[in-house]
Amino acid sequence: MESASPSESPEKDAPLRYDIRLLGRILGETIRIQEGEEVFDTVERIRQTSVRFHRDAHEAARRELQGILAGLSNEQAITVIRGYGYFSHLANIAEDQHHIRRTRAHAMSAGATPREGTMARALDRARRAGVSGAQLQEFFDHALCSPVLTAHPTEIRRTSSMDREMEIARLLDERDRVRLTQAELTVNRKALRRNVLILWQTSLLRSTRLHVLDEVTNGLAHYDHTFLRELPRLYADFEDQFAAFDPDQPSVRVPSFLRIGSWIGGDRDGNPYVTADVLRSALRLQSERALRFYLDELHQLGGELSLDGRMVAVSDSLTALAERSPDRSPHRQHEPYRRAVTGMYARLAATTRILDDVEAPRHAVGAAPAYSSAEEFRADLDVLIDSLTAGGSPSLARGRLSLLRRAVDVFGFHLATIDLRQNSDVHERVVAEFLEAAGTSNRYEPADEGGRTALLLAELTSARPLASPHLAYSELAAGELAILRAAAEARRLYGPDAVRHYIISKTDEVSDILEAAVLLKEVGLLHPREARLDVDIVPLFETIADLRRCGDVMDRLLSLPEYRRLLASRDETQEVMLGYSDSNKDGGYLTSIWELYKAQITLIDTFRHHGVRLRLFHGRGGSVGRGGGPSYQAILAQPAGAIQAAIRVTEQGEVIAAKYSNAEVGRRNLETLAAATLEATILAPDQAAPQANYLTIMERLSATAYAAYRGLVYETDGFERYFRESTVIGEIANLNIGSRPASRTKSSRIEDLRAIPWVFSWSQCRLMLPGWFGFGAAVKAWIAEHPDDGLATLRAMYRDWPFFRTALSNLDMVLAKSDIAIASRYAELVTDTELRTTIFDRLRGEWQDSIDAVLAVMEQGELLEGNRCCHVNSSS
Repeated sequence: MESASPSESPEKDAPLRYDIRLLGRILGETIRIQEGEEVFDTVERIRQTSVRFHRDAHEAARRELQGILAGLSNEQAITVIRGYGYFSHLANIAEDQHHIRRTRAHAMSAGATPREGTMARALDRARRAGVSGAQLQEFFDHALCSPVLTAHPTEIRRTSSMDREMEIARLLDERDRVRLTQAELTVNRKALRRNVLILWQTSLLRSTRLHVLDEVTNGLAHYDHTFLRELPRLYADFEDQFAAFDPDQPSVRVPSFLRIGSWIGGDRDGNPYVTADVLRSALRLQSERALRFYLDELHQLGGELSLDGRMVAVSDSLTALAERSPDRSPHRQHEPYRRAVTGMYARLAATTRILDDVEAPRHAVGAAPAYSSAEEFRADLDVLIDSLTAGGSPSLARGRLSLLRRAVDVFGFHLATIDLRQNSDVHERVVAEFLEAAGTSNRYEPADEGGRTALLLAELTSARPLASPHLAYSELAAGELAILRAAAEARRLYGPDAVRHYIISKTDEVSDILEAAVLLKEVGLLHPREARLDVDIVPLFETIADLRRCGDVMDRLLSLPEYRRLLASRDETQEVMLGYSDSNKDGGYLTSIWELYKAQITLIDTFRHHGVRLRLFHGRGGSVGRGGGPSYQAILAQPAGAIQAAIRVTEQGEVIAAKYSNAEVGRRNLETLAAATLEATILAPDQAAPQANYLTIMERLSATAYAAYRGLVYETDGFERYFRESTVIGEIANLNIGSRPASRTKSSRIEDLRAIPWVFSWSQCRLMLPGWFGFGAAVKAWIAEHPDDGLATLRAMYRDWPFFRTALSNLDMVLAKSDIAIASRYAELVTDTELRTTIFDRLRGEWQDSIDAVLAVMEQGELLEGNRCCHVNSSS
């Protein structure tokens, strides 16, 4: 007889072990039935031998494991790999579920409801710090929190597999939430078996490469799973919490400050497949998803609001709305709310037909004019809410209706803002072509920065178009103009929130920003006479050198009166994006995070000098080597003044599914982002700045780590060959996991390789090099230079400085994920024995030095000693 998971066990991790054993047994049964007893026995023998090898690192276990693996046929090896791969995924599902379980248990033990999470705690800290309701309202008047989904190719799993995994998670959750009878437990287990079987019989990999619109469709699934329903519910909770924050102040008004963004369909940096037609299709697919959701909710609302106008008070506005409805059914003549809703459904159905060329899932009762905007639709919802509230039924207004109203406010008719992104090199070539064709200048590209700036400013102050419809341009220039025109058209169709940001990759000069401005002027998104800019121009600083110069570039930009005047139309706000992945690949982990920290300090000072509000956009990946790590701690570890009530942050690849496939996990991650932004804005400025000597020490550590990293990756003869032979970079480049090529050019140089496959390759061989290399050398050199107090000072920095503490925490995690034994097996793939030995010995030495340094500074006996339950996907 089966028992449910021991959720009430005094040993908090017992339910996790139970779930892992349950799923492991089901997977084992599936392998035995599908592949035979012999295959199952082989998998078990490999497991037992691997445990001994990993635990004791005995040479005998290594030889035995090597012998077993060498004796496998290709078909047997694939089966074994699939078995262990699926077990890892199932264990991760169990860990996710356990994290949800522990969060609920923690909330309940504290006397709260499971929905009262990080925001409630942040508000409590703000209240104890003496923050007033007026200060809180000031925060919301400027607040913007936006996770931006990207199609970075790090998610290998197919949607088919992720759907089964989500169903397995739901079944585990069912065993937790409900006291199932024995019969119900049997049904549940049979369902688990079926889903594991489907997983086993589903191909792990795609057989064809994804197209951009496939990526759009995959991204849209998370709106169904989480965003469309959970964001409005989260706002409802925020309203309740803020209403009770300050009894002496009126209730805090909560605008829709938490919004979703996307790069999918608009990011053409290095992706030739993102075109004007693709952008139009992406926007249409997004709009269709939002409008179908609204139509479904209106249908449900019509079923709920059966109020009889003879029995309840109805406002004049509601009566007028009902009278405008094409619904003339005698059955509803005394049900004004239903008639109003059916009329709204008819108008929204017409809107869907016009905007997206799609018919509503249910026929409207009659013809009605389309809505001209999401605001007009929202105004009709307000009529319903106001009438219900005035008529003594506010609880009805607070249900599905208010959630729908909030959804329309957040998602509009566009669903999510699509950012446009292009490389500055492309802008340079396109602008040069336009200038030459117009006879303005044929010397733009050879010109120095001063000359370029003068030419560009002249164009920005002129209302005359630069491009001519009577001239033929190159495919590149015509394509750039076409996608910008598609963006301008989208703003007219779906509203100004459809496209709000234009990002410039590889920004290293003022002219890079002005070039984008000139191109925006060509399509009517910049208006010289009115000094109005319709979208944010966002420079992206990516390399170590660019980060070091970003303050100077922005100072010169903001000193230009012609550009400064444009910011009045952008609420005196300038957004700047900082790149984590490329700076890490360029200079290593420690130098990357340090230069990012310093860049923020410089930008804060520069923007304060010019009286401009700074909004930072953090281009973080999932892994530590791409800027990943726990979001809450990362936000609070930023310099004081960096989070000025606003933050945008990328959510890339596999992190999107990890954070947002499960509604409860997704809700918690959204709340975490909002709460950390509030706390960093309201409370962090009062925190003491780090001691001056800490900054000096960090500069020294960074310099040593930078020299060690650059010395290995870019200055060691044969390292590129070692990398390509000891990792799976070739296989990763050929995987059908994204529409974008792995390299920016056809060159094999590491400099031209994208940061994602670089990090991905080191992760697959379990060395995780981008997340730690150089730290051991830096600490070792510092302590050697300061034998008396060097280590004690580093320990004080770890205790006192959130930035350094977060850096060490991430190092602790990534080193725990590394496995030098497995990495040594990959190293054996390098055919040059001398090269293999020389470089791997160097890697192993620095790996051990980095572990020793982390343990010494954090005063731990082993990695993750202070966080034994560290999540496998530590990105939330």
